[in-house]
Amino acid sequence: MSSSGALMLAATGGVIGDGRTGAVVAAVVGLIGAVLGGLALARSAGRIGTGSGRAGALVAMAAGLIGMVLAGLHLATSTGGFGTGNGRAGAIVAMVVGLIGPVLGGLARSRSRRTVPTG
Repeated sequence: MSSSGALMLAATGGVIGDGRTGAVVAAVVGLIGAVLGGLALARSAGRIGTGSGRAGALVAMAAGLIGMVLAGLHLATSTGGFGTGNGRAGAIVAMVVGLIGPVLGGLARSRSRRTVPTG
């Protein structure tokens, strides 16, 4: 199976489960991006770890964008309205959660580039 076929399968709910599966997958991927973005932001601020948080910021931005794409695919391929059990509301929530990862990752990247004057 190609990667685009796997994405479409995940977005539409796949073979297993009901119509909400695609929205749940998108929300989990977006949530992973948001958590990694928060950790990268904390690391760039010097609260945890010793690194700058730049690698974590890139991963957070990628995971958040993937979550948003999966949610968008689910919204585009789902039929029916809200309350029908097809996961449209969950996909909208997944898009919002997925947006948090790139925002926090971008903040962490911009913060990690700053140089603190010594002296």
